[in-house]
Parts: sequence; C-alpha cells; structure tokens
Amino acid sequence: MAQSPELIIVNADIHTMDPLVPRARALAVTRERVSALGNDSEISALAGPRTHVIDAGGRVVFPGFQDTHLHLQDSGLQFALNVKLDAAQTIPELQKLIGDFAKAHPERAWINGGGWYAGIFGEHNLDRTTLDAVLPDRPAFFFDSNYHSAVVNTKACELLGLDETVADPPNGHFVRDARGKPTGMLYEDAIDWARDRMPVPSDEDYAKGVRWGQRHCNENGLTGVLDASVTDRHMRVYHALEKAGELTVRICATARVDPAESTDAALARVEELRRSYHSPMLRVHSAKFFLDGIFENRTAAMIEDYSDEIGGNAPVMFGENHLRDLFIRFDAARFQIHAHVIGDKAARAGLDALEAARDINGAWPSLHQLAHVQSLDPADIPRFRELGVVANMQPLWARSEPSVTDVTMPMVGPERTRWIYAFKSLIDAGAPFTLSSDWGVSTLNPFQIMETAITRQPPGKEKDYAAFIPEERIGLADCIRGYTLNAAAAAWRSEDTGSLSIGKFGDLIVLDRDLFAIDPYDIGDTRVLLTLLGGREVYRREGW
Repeated sequence: MAQSPELIIVNADIHTMDPLVPRARALAVTRERVSALGNDSEISALAGPRTHVIDAGGRVVFPGFQDTHLHLQDSGLQFALNVKLDAAQTIPELQKLIGDFAKAHPERAWINGGGWYAGIFGEHNLDRTTLDAVLPDRPAFFFDSNYHSAVVNTKACELLGLDETVADPPNGHFVRDARGKPTGMLYEDAIDWARDRMPVPSDEDYAKGVRWGQRHCNENGLTGVLDASVTDRHMRVYHALEKAGELTVRICATARVDPAESTDAALARVEELRRSYHSPMLRVHSAKFFLDGIFENRTAAMIEDYSDEIGGNAPVMFGENHLRDLFIRFDAARFQIHAHVIGDKAARAGLDALEAARDINGAWPSLHQLAHVQSLDPADIPRFRELGVVANMQPLWARSEPSVTDVTMPMVGPERTRWIYAFKSLIDAGAPFTLSSDWGVSTLNPFQIMETAITRQPPGKEKDYAAFIPEERIGLADCIRGYTLNAAAAAWRSEDTGSLSIGKFGDLIVLDRDLFAIDPYDIGDTRVLLTLLGGREVYRREGW
C-alpha cells in the first residue's frame, strides 16, 4: 500500500520552475520529497489520517530560494553577539553605538563588531583615536561593511603588538600616519594578522551565530546557501549542528585557499574537507580564492591604473603561474572554483586561469564561479559563456550610493564606469548566472535584492531617484531563476533542489504577494509567510 504523504498544500498558486509542469494548484510531500503535483481535488484525495494539510489561501508558492554567496557562520556571529554599526552615518553616531554596547556588556574583555559603511568612513576620518574617545581602556576591533577593512583602538594595538616596527603582511596593509605609526586601520590580510593575535570565540559562540543566521535565512525564504569561505572550524561547527538535527538550511561550502599555500598542500587540505563533509545538508565541494580586494580601500586590481587624482593600482593577490597551477589542479580534481573578483584585472586573471584549466583538463559541467564581477573589461564578457563560468552577482550593490558614486566611479573614470555591475550585458551574452547577497556585507533579503536588480535604484526610494546605469537592469523572470534553478545549479544541488519537481526535496516558500502582479518598486516589501525544508516547517510568519 502506498504511503500517504506527510504534507499536502492546497489552494496555492505554485510556480514549480519545472518547464514540464510549470504551474500547479496543489502538491504533496512524502519522505521529504515532492511526490505529486496537481489540482486541489487530485492532491486532497492522497491525504491520509496523519497528513498535515496547509491551505495556502491562493498565495504564491515558489521553490525555496538559495543564496550562493554569503558568510553564514561568521556574519551570524557578528549579528548574534557583537555590536552592529551599519546604522551609523556620522562619527558621533558610530561612537554612540560603540559606547552604548560597551556599557551594556561590562563583562566583555574585547568589544567587537562590524558594519561601518566604507562609503562614509575610512582612513580619512576613522582611526584608533576615534575609538579611544569611547573605549580608552578596553581593546576593540570593528570590521567594515565589506569585511575587507577593519579598525582597532590603541588598547588593541598594545595587546596585539602593532607598532612602527611591524611590517605589512603579504596582501595586507597597516595604514600609518606621517611618522609611520599605525593608525589602527587594517586592510585585507592585515586583518588576519590582527585576528590571529586576538582571543578566539568558542565553537558555541559560532554555533549561536549559525542559529541566528539560519533563522534569518528562513524568514527571508532561503532554504539553501553557499558559505563562500570556510575553514576547518566552520565545518566542525556546522557538522555538530547537523548531528544535533539543528540545521534549517542546506549548506554547501567553499574552502578558502590562501596565496601562501602551495598547490599540493592546499589540494590535500581541501580534499580532506570534501571527504569529511558530503551529506544532503552539509558538503564541501569548492575552493575559494580572493584574487583582489575592494575599491573602498584601493585593493581592487585593474588592468589600467586608477583614474582619480591619487592614481595607483593593486596587484592580483596570486602570482600568475601559481594561480594557473592551482586552478588546473583543483579543476582536475573536480572541485568547483569560486573566485572573488572586483577589478577588471582580477576578473581577467580568473578567466585566463580557468581557460588554462579547461584547455588542459577538458570541459566538464563545473560551473566555476567568479563572484562580484564589479568591474569588467567588455572584451571579457563573452568569455563567461564560452568557458561556462558563472557570474555570481550581487545586484543590491548596483545603485547610486557613496561607495559607488563617490569612491568607485572616480577611481575607474567615465569610460570604465559603463561596465560596473554589467549584469544585463552578461546575461544577454549568455553567461551562466546566479544572484546572491554576500551577507553580512549587505542584506540577504532576496526581494530587496531583486527590486534593485530590476530598478537599479535603492529599495524605498522614490521612482525618480537616479538609476545607476539603467541599461543594465534585468527582468523579474531572470531574478527568480537566479535564486532557484540557476542557484541550485551553481551550488551543485540541481538533482534535488531548485524546482518543485516530483522527486526533489519539498523545499518551498509561501509569499504574501504575487511578484508578477505588482509594481516592481513594491517587490522589496514582500514578506515570506511560510518556509518549508523537506516539507518540514522551519519558519512561519506570526499571524499566518
């Protein structure tokens, strides 16, 4: 006798994302997987005495969304335990947030946090003395909103041993005053230098961060993520939560590889992670490479020098031969490659190394990814399709705000500005693509991100607010594919997720509005009413 489904959903407008059965009114989930699609009467007839029935009230249902580039564990820790500085617009506001948090937590030996906006704050107005004014006696460390810069106070400098005698680490920089004294501002791998000398949070602290982060994911309709830079510690914490049955998002992970590592050592380390973690809920399948930094701290690698008055440039963080060797070896071992690229030189270096890997190892459905692709040389846009390389895009950043208009545009100049966040050009050229957030750099709310992708304007602004390169706007259908089918493919989860096809996991979301029937400027206000993972409720909006 056939088993009755554990769950059925009726009276729904189900967008399955399956081209063979694109729409349905009802579905059933048996043993975590979609077992039937049809109309209300067909699916209702399958119910048994223990079947849980959900009446969707005519609401829209989509497959669970997937974010293929975020930092779940680390960002969750910041939001769960540390001070959040993203609301600050001035130095006094920043100082008040820090001071209030420190007073509320007298037990903290260190005051840590992050989120200060790199479009407003930087080495010109933020240093150790800014922090000393509110934290003269306790060490403090604060990431910027991009996690590519940080600032520490004088007490932290003393405890870390950061003084005039300390040299810059490879791919890192300590900002210094005219006398050579570190100001407390840290760039790129100088951050790691400092963190290696700071107290280490416990695994339970990180577990609290995961719990906070995955709840945040579920309430925003995310059932799958790709943690875009993990180490042994990340996987150890995730695995403990998995064993305890606490994970509520499917986690794929990309293990960070640093320029100082040899190819043999890096490959052996990441292969061990892949062997150790390979369940439906948790797996390592890719290697992460930071090829450059960001424009805000002038570490983005460009083909031609920066165009502003200061000028200069930044190198790709891996040597050309080393990068080529790494990509060839990891590709041959059938890892996915996931590279951070901001400047057009970094993007070209990534494409060149991926092309070398394909030429030597042959083509296979790797869906290697270049993440961020902020600045591209137009000659490189067709190469994404030719090489089958995924453009992993964060559309929320493609809007007129200080980090773009006041920082990036002057650095790249008017001609290169045209190719900042050239997302429609990539899609029109046939590039594989996915949408993501890079949370906690910015919100992980997919609806605000999709609204910005469509409008190239910040959510909540008036419609006449200046659009950033409006010819690069993309459509709603592409946005939804970027969070469902394309995201599942990019995360190597297409067999089990990405659509509500029979046999795939019953990962789905119920929304409070029909995205196809509303003004695009209202998409960002969308609320998730219900999130299911394998048919199991992991989030329900209060009152629904």
